[in-house]
Amino acid sequence: MIDPLFALSGFAVGMLVGLTGVGGGSLMTPLLILLFGVHPATAVGTDLLYAAATKTGGSLVHGFAHSIDWRVVRRLASGSIPATVATLAALSLLNLNGETASSLITLVLSVALFVTAGVLVFGEKIIAAYRARVTAVEPERTALNTVLVGAALGVLVSISSVGAGAIGVVALVLLYPQLPMAKIVGSDIAHAVPLTLAAGLGHWMIGSVDWAIIVSLLAGSLPGILIGSSFAIRIPERTLRLVLAATLVVVASRIVYDQATTASSIFTAFTGRAVP
Repeated sequence: MIDPLFALSGFAVGMLVGLTGVGGGSLMTPLLILLFGVHPATAVGTDLLYAAATKTGGSLVHGFAHSIDWRVVRRLASGSIPATVATLAALSLLNLNGETASSLITLVLSVALFVTAGVLVFGEKIIAAYRARVTAVEPERTALNTVLVGAALGVLVSISSVGAGAIGVVALVLLYPQLPMAKIVGSDIAHAVPLTLAAGLGHWMIGSVDWAIIVSLLAGSLPGILIGSSFAIRIPERTLRLVLAATLVVVASRIVYDQATTASSIFTAFTGRAVP
């Protein structure tokens, strides 16, 4: 059965994704943790499979429009898929319901949200500064750097579900300044499909996926993405990105605060003293 609250949340996130183009991971995972009290590991695993479904639709659209550079996708995937497998293997050794796994996931998630917010605000300046200093890069070095970026995204996405959107796009713009923006975005979305699917299936195998939540989120997000996309051209993109960046900073700060409060309580319980 579809839970109306999850469906409504999916609709809201879908609207924002349609308006800004930023991946739902930076929005949905914190929402599941903070608003619905879902365990961080389950929130990440659930969001990854939810993202795989939504990004498949976006990838098909870009594929029909011939706005995907499959060479770039293959390079990214050759780094991200092995890194995803290794990261999930390491996570499986932890008790995902324990404090260690929860703290690791929320820490990486907070960092990823802060970085995403920074990219949304300063991404254009970073790209301009890079292009002013670097005029040409050897093709072999570009290929290697792309694989390394894919590996970094694999680790980041597997732990936090965040990174395949805004961070991936900026990395590709820096690596392939000659590619049109449509192909940058299309290639990033196409790579996100196998990445989120592999990571999501891995989380499912280690027991950190809630399928009922996924169905409810998709029921709301798919129409939300369509409606948000239709309004995207009517609202200044810069304004949307600044608002979204501010939201991500607030959310990341709240997660850090909650973790600090939990750590303080544990310290007090074990030592009988308050944190200095």
